[in-house]
Amino acid sequence: MSPEFRYPLPAKALKALLDARILSAQQTAHPGSLPLLIAQQRCGWVSPAAVRALTGHAGVVLTAEAFHIGQDLSGLGQNLSGDDQDLSRLDVSDEQLSALAQTLHSAGCAPGWRNELLDIWPVSDQQTDDSVALKPIGRIERGVMRALGLLTQAVHLSAWSASGELWVARRSLNKATDPGMWDTLVGGLVGSAEPPELALEREADEEAGLDAPDIVHRSRLRRITRMHRRLPEGFQVEDVLTCECVLPDHLTPANRDGEVMEIKRLAPAVVWQMLQDGKCRTCLPPGGTTTRFVEKSCFPRHRP
Repeated sequence: MSPEFRYPLPAKALKALLDARILSAQQTAHPGSLPLLIAQQRCGWVSPAAVRALTGHAGVVLTAEAFHIGQDLSGLGQNLSGDDQDLSRLDVSDEQLSALAQTLHSAGCAPGWRNELLDIWPVSDQQTDDSVALKPIGRIERGVMRALGLLTQAVHLSAWSASGELWVARRSLNKATDPGMWDTLVGGLVGSAEPPELALEREADEEAGLDAPDIVHRSRLRRITRMHRRLPEGFQVEDVLTCECVLPDHLTPANRDGEVMEIKRLAPAVVWQMLQDGKCRTCLPPGGTTTRFVEKSCFPRHRP
């Protein structure tokens, strides 16, 4: 059964908060960052620290316009224009990407090293499609994604109670990004070669102790924005995908992977105040909750 949503919340203020969160998630890369091309395809922004760490590395070419990663071209020199080098040879292998990641790790550019691989996707400044490219360029350690400004995909689940309360989770203090902040009940990154729906089920199990049948009646995952945010370790470029469900009263979420400090079921008005007080994640968080508050306040008969 879906709850009837009739929140006494200010729709205009909610919409203004949503617009402000979206705007705050559209930043430029750190000064001194360079566009990153892997195998001749634009895919990120290399942070100044990562530029220093990788300069001279095998398979890296630094031109006047961009930072190129491909096969071993170290003998061709640096700081030359693209026309002066055979950039058509810039193929890339998993072994080379692994070596680059290890170099960044040794240089202190990968504070969130996880021994997890994520896909590398080509991107475009003009890209407006709701989905990423059909084929990834390669895959690389998760911990270097921000140092290289590579696109990630995050899946989120907003879970409601039958009476219209919202389940929220507080991020562990050892999280590299936004430690101790409140977030959606479930949220995490899509792994290499992993379908987003499967990633959501995996994260629901790890972060909330929910089995796939517990969330089978969720809404369809949809992208609410592509974030561009400066972080201390680099640049976050992330597609935020969100969905929602209603959990029956006999289910009590419980974290299993240690990445969540606590889980609470709160009234929407309480979460609204937390959003205003800056207790929830700082850009678009919690992963679509603001969006849903807007929709449910403007359309009170809406059901997930």
